[in-house]
Amino acid sequence: MADSLASQIITAIGGPENVRSLTHCATRLRFELVDASKVDQNSLEHMQGVLGAVPQSGDRFQVVIGGGVATVYENIMHLPEMAGVGGASASDDGQKSNADVKAEARSKARGKVAWLDSFFEYLSDSFRPILGVLLGASIIIALVNLLISLNVIPNDEASAGWVFVKAIWKGVFYFLPIMVAYNASKKLKVDPWLGGAIMAMLMTPQFTGLMDAKTTTCVENAALGTKSCMANIFGLPMALSDYSGNVFVPLLMAAVLALVYHGLKRIIPESVQLVFVPFFCMIIVGALTAFIIGPIGVWVGNGLGVGLAWMNTHAPFIFAIIIPMLYPFLVPLGLHWPLNALMLMNIQTLGYDFIQGPMGVWNFACFGATAGVLFLAVRDKDKDMRQTALGALAAGLLGGVSEPSLYGIHLRYKLIYKRMLVGCGLGGVVIAILGWLFPSVTAAGQTVHGVTTTAFAFTSLLTIPVFNQMWVYAVSIAVSFLTSFLLIITFDYRTPEQKAEVLARAAANQKTAVSSVEAKGVAPAAATATATATATKTEAPAAAATTVVTAPVAGHVISLDETGDPVFASRALGEGVGIQPADSTVVAPVSGVLQTVAETGHAFGIKTDDGVEVLVHVGIDTVKMNGEGFDVKVKANEHVNAGDNLVVVDFDKVKEAGYSTTTLMTVLNTVAFASVTPKTGVDVKAGESVIDIQR
Repeated sequence: MADSLASQIITAIGGPENVRSLTHCATRLRFELVDASKVDQNSLEHMQGVLGAVPQSGDRFQVVIGGGVATVYENIMHLPEMAGVGGASASDDGQKSNADVKAEARSKARGKVAWLDSFFEYLSDSFRPILGVLLGASIIIALVNLLISLNVIPNDEASAGWVFVKAIWKGVFYFLPIMVAYNASKKLKVDPWLGGAIMAMLMTPQFTGLMDAKTTTCVENAALGTKSCMANIFGLPMALSDYSGNVFVPLLMAAVLALVYHGLKRIIPESVQLVFVPFFCMIIVGALTAFIIGPIGVWVGNGLGVGLAWMNTHAPFIFAIIIPMLYPFLVPLGLHWPLNALMLMNIQTLGYDFIQGPMGVWNFACFGATAGVLFLAVRDKDKDMRQTALGALAAGLLGGVSEPSLYGIHLRYKLIYKRMLVGCGLGGVVIAILGWLFPSVTAAGQTVHGVTTTAFAFTSLLTIPVFNQMWVYAVSIAVSFLTSFLLIITFDYRTPEQKAEVLARAAANQKTAVSSVEAKGVAPAAATATATATATKTEAPAAAATTVVTAPVAGHVISLDETGDPVFASRALGEGVGIQPADSTVVAPVSGVLQTVAETGHAFGIKTDDGVEVLVHVGIDTVKMNGEGFDVKVKANEHVNAGDNLVVVDFDKVKEAGYSTTTLMTVLNTVAFASVTPKTGVDVKAGESVIDIQR
């Protein structure tokens, strides 16, 4: 029986002895390793069920799984060989907890900004475990709004049925502070139930009832639509607020609780800690939260919300463009949660949120890029990428989750960001213009420029109905989606080498399939038609047939095995040669059309009139020079004759940058010919034959 996915992952990660600890988030397995150099990243990236493998600083490593990550995590932790390996929580036997290992890794890798990285991880880990219930609640809200807009159900909050439906999703957001307090406390290695209990104190009917006490004085805040009250508690003034839905207060409270909790554990004897640590924490931190932390948290949240609201009102174009342009860089690092917290705070204080509209523009630009990748994968018969992109697109369009797209595709192919950011920017411009021309009107009668919503929703197709000025939002996300989609399918998302590798693999798979059919003595009509079409495509009159490929540059010819590049040496890009250049001018080795010309000038793909596809790759890893030292003389889709100049290269500059100058050349569709024979071990001039082709 084949090894399970869990076993394959552990083997590729370096074995159980290489795993210090393992946790998971919404889409990724997060490994803390003994030695990250032992990871077989290539094996992981080509493993069915794995969307991507992402090295992190230090000895951290992430394996992107997608929506089924929790199941894979459980399967891994139940492997016999994983017994005793650190899991999601700290152990009591002296083994380091995940938080300790992560803190050490960040301390080594991040240096001066380790505290900032820890702060953002604290925010992320306080929200990440409740991602599922937030997503579920947002979809319920969207479906209810859709049914109301279609007049399927009445918008009657007085009816018992409506109250029941509202309670299903309202409970998530009303008691969100308790959930955040639980997660934040756990992150800081405090009893999470203690954090949740202290936050729950501020949400009891007894505490909220203080607002209606005769001795309490209240003031209405017209700007926020909220009520501020002041009560007299044992002669001390206490500011009262509605803490339901607030996320800043539990985050601050948990931080203070951690200081008190760990301080008490140091001074209280271990034999009585179970009783007296919670006792003193509830009294001390409970009082601090009610009198000081709670009002400060409300003030901070209100201030940030009002500040962003001012920007959205007075500089809507800047606001609507900067949000979707920032998110592609915030999400991969988990730094988007502070903005998500502000969205929740806006809804709790203002009664509506204006950040989610521009955020949706980014999400759909992301999904549009993934759709473009899926289109090219289908066209190029790239089975692995087709499966990855299809799953990521479904998670995005139906769930509003961008991580499968980012980790499975976008961060592996950096050209995607250039295309996707155009979609983000253009969608931001559209939502800014339409949002200004057609403002939203809130339930309180306020006019707000921009798209708003009264619910926290993951921006997917299902949640479009939750937005006010729904058509403005729909047009904006459609523009961002289509822009990214069209740019990807027009300009591709792969380098010439990556594209060539995919095409070569697809051609090899097709040849294997045809050979398998022939070996069985079967010739179905479809297989016959394919073979005939292939033959027709590669055949040409004898006088016009390409039988040789000439040297693109003068120098010494070596085998691909001697070049030092494992991809070319594997012949994944076809048979060919390497040339150690003795001249600076690189010329066309055959006559044909330039199908690809790398922006950096390091790679050229030429297809002859009779179907020979040749790749010229100048140097190894020279793409990292970003075109410096490369004077390109041609453009894509241009027809060139053998001997025409392609690029003039300053090879001294290439050497100074630390890269190999060896120029590689392969016949990409080697499998289409009877033989492709390189001539190695000789010195040649540009234009002399170095590869023979037999059909």
